[in-house]
Amino acid sequence: MGLVHEIDYGTPASRSEKQVTLTVDGFSVTVPEGTSIMRASMEAGIQVPKLCATDMVDAFGSCRLCLVEIEGRAGTPASCTTPVMPGMVVHTQTSRLKDIRKGVMELYISDHPLDCLTCAANGDCELQDMAGAVGLRDVRYGHEGENHVRAKNDGVQNFKWMPKDESNPYFTYDPSKCIVCSRCVRACEEVQGTFALTIEGRGFDSRVSPGAHQLFLDSECVSCGACVQACPTATLTEKSVIQIGQPEHSVVTTCAYCGVGCSFKAEMRGEELVRMVPYKDGKANRGHSCVKGRFAYGYATHKERILNPMIREKITDPWREVSWEEALTHTANEFRRIQYQYGRGAVGGITSSRCTNEETYLVQKLIRQGFGNNNVDTCARVCHSPTGYGLGQAFGTSAGTQDFDSVEHTDVVIVIGANPASAHPVFASRLKKRLRAGAKLIVIDPRRTEMVKSPHIEAAYHLALKPGTNVAVMTALAHVIVTEGLYDEAFIRERCDWSEFEDWASFVAEPQNSPEEVEKLSGVPAETIRGAARLYARGGNGSIYYGLGVTEHSQGSTTVMSIANLAMATGNIGRPGVGVNPLRGQNNVQGSCDMGSFPHELPGYRHVSGDAVRDIYESLWGVKLDNEPGLRIPNMLDAAVEGTFKGIYIQGEDILQSDPDTKHVAAGLAAMECVVVQDLFLNETANYAHVFLPGSTFLEKDGTFTNAERRINRVRRVMSPKNGYADWEVTQKLAQAMGVNWNYQHPSEIMDEIAKTTPTFAGVSYDYLEKMGSVQWPCNEKAPEGTPVMHLDGFVRGKGKFIRTEYVATDEKTGPRFPLLLTTGRILSQYNVGAQTRRTDNVVWHDEDRLEIHPHDAENRGIREGDWVRLASRSGETTLRALITDRVAPGVVYTTFHHPTTQANVITTDFSDWATNCPEYKVTAVQVTPSNGPSEWQVEYEEQARQSRRIALEAAE
Repeated sequence: MGLVHEIDYGTPASRSEKQVTLTVDGFSVTVPEGTSIMRASMEAGIQVPKLCATDMVDAFGSCRLCLVEIEGRAGTPASCTTPVMPGMVVHTQTSRLKDIRKGVMELYISDHPLDCLTCAANGDCELQDMAGAVGLRDVRYGHEGENHVRAKNDGVQNFKWMPKDESNPYFTYDPSKCIVCSRCVRACEEVQGTFALTIEGRGFDSRVSPGAHQLFLDSECVSCGACVQACPTATLTEKSVIQIGQPEHSVVTTCAYCGVGCSFKAEMRGEELVRMVPYKDGKANRGHSCVKGRFAYGYATHKERILNPMIREKITDPWREVSWEEALTHTANEFRRIQYQYGRGAVGGITSSRCTNEETYLVQKLIRQGFGNNNVDTCARVCHSPTGYGLGQAFGTSAGTQDFDSVEHTDVVIVIGANPASAHPVFASRLKKRLRAGAKLIVIDPRRTEMVKSPHIEAAYHLALKPGTNVAVMTALAHVIVTEGLYDEAFIRERCDWSEFEDWASFVAEPQNSPEEVEKLSGVPAETIRGAARLYARGGNGSIYYGLGVTEHSQGSTTVMSIANLAMATGNIGRPGVGVNPLRGQNNVQGSCDMGSFPHELPGYRHVSGDAVRDIYESLWGVKLDNEPGLRIPNMLDAAVEGTFKGIYIQGEDILQSDPDTKHVAAGLAAMECVVVQDLFLNETANYAHVFLPGSTFLEKDGTFTNAERRINRVRRVMSPKNGYADWEVTQKLAQAMGVNWNYQHPSEIMDEIAKTTPTFAGVSYDYLEKMGSVQWPCNEKAPEGTPVMHLDGFVRGKGKFIRTEYVATDEKTGPRFPLLLTTGRILSQYNVGAQTRRTDNVVWHDEDRLEIHPHDAENRGIREGDWVRLASRSGETTLRALITDRVAPGVVYTTFHHPTTQANVITTDFSDWATNCPEYKVTAVQVTPSNGPSEWQVEYEEQARQSRRIALEAAE
């Protein structure tokens, strides 16, 4: 086992379909027109020396190492900036070129520290490699005189020297080793799109500078790592490499944070993770990353991680460490006792969107086969279940239509209820690159997010709607498209039900759906709505990307259907560059839905009432399955309070922090007799647990994740589970303790069972994933290589279905007591409930939740920047510090939910989507007033949590 090496071709690939043949050092090479000589040479296996070139950014031509000679052409042009021509004859190695390259390298080395043996990049330094490649043996210019290397020259202060910048928690910047190749600057601009770096000074005084001569931590740098990855020397180096040393082997795996599903090389020394490096062949991220996936993996070895099973009789007792056998036997006995005493339906479980497909499949199988009921639910329901319902109704399948590469072909993008720059940053970088190339952007969001305006991009329209009016605004957009004849009649007649379209068109054309009327509800100017509708309908390939700001509403499913209506009406379905694309919040939200985590659906979105579907599983599992849907999480909690639901198995979810109406969740958990939590840490839900089963990280298991584009990616074990078992093994051992005869030896066998029983996964196996890298479902006989773009020739359901989307105002209304509307979201450095990212150095950017409030609302309440404020709703209250900003409109406040000390969900209500029970997180009527500190509830909660986390000193035998 060694390092996974990727070829750096020097310049990006050309997309031209026309081929050009040339000769390089006597070898004939055929490449696409527009390819650089450098890349063509590398395609032929001939490496031209280079320092400023890398295939992640455009050619620059500054280092002058990659010079070549071309027959019939004077001079020595740079191979990175010179395109190939038919019949061209290139020489990469001549005596003239050798002399030039050696001279160039002498100049570089004359102003570079000669500490190679102790340098962190020793063994992974391109400058070192190129010195060897050009045969450098001496430096004629010496090392004296002006330089950037030494703090003092002959005892005199050297003002060209700069100290190392170690402000960033994850990497260092050593200016003395910088060769000013500009690769980091270009990566920040072209790949990430932040434009945080620049070259200050001129000539010999040039140097890389974060912002206006700032420290990295104080600059606009978002710590995505693109600059570190691009740096050819030790100028930008991971602190982990400095501390541990160079890695000696690597394994390709998949990030366990958001739904983008980035591929990484986990680079190791033995079982110690040295660094995560984005994998260029990863089809979701194409070699890019964000701060979380690139650097925030320290939680895997955090001191608070629980590694031994624990049990206790009452939640007021301290935890007692026990053996795995005792914990699992105790759990099985308790579940059997509860079912005997209260009935078969008195227990249930919750699957995790952070665990693998295989682990999720086993949890729902345990509940259906072992518990004998359908009481299974998932956090996916509290975020994207309206996507499944809405797109299922309109298109016939419960997932997005495109791959991420599709964004490179789009002309107009609608981003609604999502902030990709914070929640899906790698996708956001790809989107912003397309916007810089000329695509237009429409943002529909109550808040002025980073997508509305950032370096070199600005939305053509920002529809800053009042929270809760999504349906009205989407229907108003459709009103303009229909009444102005902007719809695609040919597409609709061919691909959709024309009579249903006519009915829908007559509905959206009604006067109450006009932009002028909707302006009164939403606050969005009518002309802004009309302009956005015309741009989307007329602008070419139109794509829609949406997030939880769409789904987490009482009309979440209705909004999803209105988005589908808009795409079908304009013909923006079934080809690259268009489509309807939900941005999934967690790494395996899509997979947890696919695997049958809902109480009414078996794997593959097939209803439990279907006899034929149940027959498949009954014959395989050897049990009779219940044909009635089970309980959703809110139903389980209600039943617990009523006394009919007594036991729950929760794998990898923290419902006390993530679910709405925290007090109701706490009451439901407190009423149960056996709460089993399987996780990495004693999370908030574990405060009410009787059994704690330690979980494993993504680094410690094999499996698959399915990302937001339906891409099934391999997760590969890179180290042994510190708790002893992968999560799938724990579930299997629990099933065995309950008398279920499972005997999986590897997760690949679980995937084989999934493929055997689920039509959309029929062609998926670990062997096939090894061959293909990844595939997008459906992957079966009809689509053996997967399906990057859905609905190419027709919809899964046959004809696309237009559905009336009547706006119904939420029951959560403002009034004299609660005059403001609270909406919630995420921040770049933190993830979900923060259990992972709070246990990394990411807290330097966000160590508390803050309440964004408009200056007008703050002034009316006597609130100043940083003041403690009381945030109260009909459900409860909490306190946090104010952040005064005009990013939110007057009457709207905003906060994140990453820190349990805030517990933002004590504020949210139990209102939910009419079709799926997805909670209405995004609309809560609140009041904000000055406060002196934590609320009474926060004080009580903190004390209860402290008591609950006590662990008895005596260890298990």
